[in-house]
Amino acid sequence: MTTRRDVLKAIPTVGTAFAVSANVLLDDAVAHAQEVAPPLDGHFHPKGKAPSPHTKAILDKARTDLPFSDTQDFDEQKRGLIAEMPEKQIFADAGHVAWDKERFDFLNSDEDFDSIHPSLQRISRLNQNYGVYEVRPGFYQVRGFDLSDISFVRGETGWIVIDPLISAEPARAALEFFQEHVGEGRPVTAVIFSHSHTDHWGGVRGVVDEADVRAGKVEIIAPRDFMEHTISENVYAGNAMNRRLFYQYGLLLPASPHGFVGQGLGQGVSAGQVGLIAPTRVIEEDIEDIVVDGVRMIFQNTPGTEAPSNMNTYFPETKTLWMAENVTATLHNIYTLRGAPVRNPLRWAKYISHALMLYGQEAEVMFYSHHWPRWGNDRIQQILRDQRDLYANMNNQVLHFANQGVTINQIHNVYELPESLQQTWHTRGYHGSPEHNSRGVIQRYLGFWDCNPATLLPHSPEESAPLYVEMMGGSSAIMVKGLELHEAGEYLMASEILNKLVQAEPRNQSARDLLADVYEQIGYQQENPGLRNSFLSGAFELRSGVPEGDSADTSSPDVIRAMSTELFLNFLGIKMDARKVAGHQYKINLNTPDNGETFLIELSNSTLTNVQGYLHDDPDLSMTINRTDLETVMAGEKELETQFADGTATFEGDIGILDVLAAAMVDFDPLFEVLPGTRDPQHPEPHSEAFQAVTGLPPIE
Repeated sequence: MTTRRDVLKAIPTVGTAFAVSANVLLDDAVAHAQEVAPPLDGHFHPKGKAPSPHTKAILDKARTDLPFSDTQDFDEQKRGLIAEMPEKQIFADAGHVAWDKERFDFLNSDEDFDSIHPSLQRISRLNQNYGVYEVRPGFYQVRGFDLSDISFVRGETGWIVIDPLISAEPARAALEFFQEHVGEGRPVTAVIFSHSHTDHWGGVRGVVDEADVRAGKVEIIAPRDFMEHTISENVYAGNAMNRRLFYQYGLLLPASPHGFVGQGLGQGVSAGQVGLIAPTRVIEEDIEDIVVDGVRMIFQNTPGTEAPSNMNTYFPETKTLWMAENVTATLHNIYTLRGAPVRNPLRWAKYISHALMLYGQEAEVMFYSHHWPRWGNDRIQQILRDQRDLYANMNNQVLHFANQGVTINQIHNVYELPESLQQTWHTRGYHGSPEHNSRGVIQRYLGFWDCNPATLLPHSPEESAPLYVEMMGGSSAIMVKGLELHEAGEYLMASEILNKLVQAEPRNQSARDLLADVYEQIGYQQENPGLRNSFLSGAFELRSGVPEGDSADTSSPDVIRAMSTELFLNFLGIKMDARKVAGHQYKINLNTPDNGETFLIELSNSTLTNVQGYLHDDPDLSMTINRTDLETVMAGEKELETQFADGTATFEGDIGILDVLAAAMVDFDPLFEVLPGTRDPQHPEPHSEAFQAVTGLPPIE
């Protein structure tokens, strides 16, 4: 299989002539410096290090500078507790642990850990809530069972569920626990998906039976364009997004004071079965007032904010405001590290303003899909204004600096939130950070280029790095300087030069270990979980390599079925290696009679395209297959050739065209190498069927 590094190395470069041997012996100064920071007892990794004095000083300063005397969040977090969940683990139907709250027990102590930013430790302790809570009479939440919360609203005949978590088993456990203490055995009569991210719909099969939905007993309500964005946001770059998710969400890091300490929005991501049931009712209008099981609700569509399909909900009879994930107890992501189109902070701010004007003037309770509710109109208005200003300020002031020439590579060192927002807990960067979000604003408006011609057509890092290593005097000199910077606490500067060495000498384990030590200290210093997890994950892989063996299968049959045929065909154009079809030109017709779709597919100029609703007059190949049968191909359950052989599908023309296309389809490695030298050259190659849609887990947040 051709790897990313193979592709980048395909163009010869004279830089490799300057590579220095990875086996160089370090001098006495280097060896002595390495002994200064021995492995740390109690660390989850044998090469793990303790926080340095420089790191401790930064964290101590945060303890002094931030408003830890403000404990209102802790009062609100515990308000309304009805019962705590006694079982710390929830098992998946497949037998493994789907949710493990026990691994975060270390956060329950009063110890101030010197390896965790005190603000991050604070939000992680707040996210330790684990039970059923009353929001107000008739409104309840089960919190701490997943990254998100599941909410219940009393209807005339049953319970209306809002956002049923990521996977079925935690959602089922939450419903059972709720029924035990509050629910009185009343049925679920409706489910509301507030937006298109998986942690707000993936557990739906844990709370309702699809047969009841089809029979009209349960209504599924979602914002407009929900199905389109639920699937499309993570298809085209899905494999890359899921690999990056390992870094942002620290999926390989053990929960510990030196590793994973929570995700800001919640403690982590459940590992049960992800499912999807299509909405039976879509909220199409900007503002839509309807009654669901006797409960009046006013929906406010907010597309293009935290998610491309999103909506807030107001319950006017009880003056209760649901802000979905447009407002939570944190600065959210404008640019999300897993990868996604950059969000529009100005639009986000304006929708919060609209909610403030429409509902916030009278709302008495506000709750959302993460964290805990807020009570009292003054408190609600304060939070809505702060959150509005958070996104508006970032949009306006980043562009203010950009219009003065500050670039994407400088803005994170220039832009700061106003002091008033820095001193407000619910605007701290527990999910998004001011640093990576400010770069995202520049990216949204101006793109990646900083307008310096030297950076417009850069060499790939592994091509230019050997020249840098040579000019810096070789690997030994870099190691000595890197250790000097490390000991001085200049970790970002140390990472600059050590990264060059690791890029030039991927198998130089001493260089990788030192860079890992640097990343670890940077990680300890971060308030933002995504930044912490990314640096600590990088340190983990530099030390141990990318884990081998099978990765978790996060594909969901429901997600595959929900993928449109057009989206599937678009994905095949991405999965196809264009170099393998050079010189081939084909015209293909596709008919799916059970849903009446037709597609004109062309291979030309080494590019696979499609257009719905048209057919060629003189195709090279015509295929007829029911959409339901095509789904088994998309899921990798049955090969397309087998469908033709057994008569499930029919064709006219040159069936050999499929062999040409199949041979050009590439298996995407879900654990591709991110940092050089971390992938075992003998690692087993991934395998999927040629025309299988491999999407992985849809986007979380």
